[in-house]
Order: sequence, then C-alpha cells, then structure tokens
Amino acid sequence: METRDVRLANVSPRAWRLLRVAADYEQRTVERELDDILQAHVSMLESGNRALSDDRLRQLFDLYAAELDAEQVSVLLEHF
Repeated sequence: METRDVRLANVSPRAWRLLRVAADYEQRTVERELDDILQAHVSMLESGNRALSDDRLRQLFDLYAAELDAEQVSVLLEHF
C-alpha cells in the first residue's frame, strides 16, 4: 500500500491511536513535532470526537508513517 493512496478520512479513531503508539509517539510529543496540532486535537481524533482538516491529517499520518514500514501501516489500517 502506498501511503499517499490512503484515504485519511476513512482511518478509524482506533487506527489513529495505534499508528501513534506503534510510531512511538506520545500525544504531547506530537504537539511538539507538528505546528498547529495540539495534544487535545490528537486526543479528540483518537476518541472520534473531532475531525481534523485534510492537511492536518496528512501531516499527522506522514509523521507516524515515517517511523513505520509499509507493512505495519497497512496492517493497522486494514484491521483497525
């Protein structure tokens, strides 16, 4: 699976959390790594209570995917 082909709006809240954890990021660390994304945004995204803009979702996904191989990303997205 090519990471650019992923429809980020279809990624489940649980998959977002698992991607973050698999990439070894804490919510506060994400906040420090990406401008305009707060820990609260990540928390709400992972709980299903907030959607982020397409650009912010792409930034977040790219951050996580950079720490994982394609197979890990694919398994998390397909099964969760």
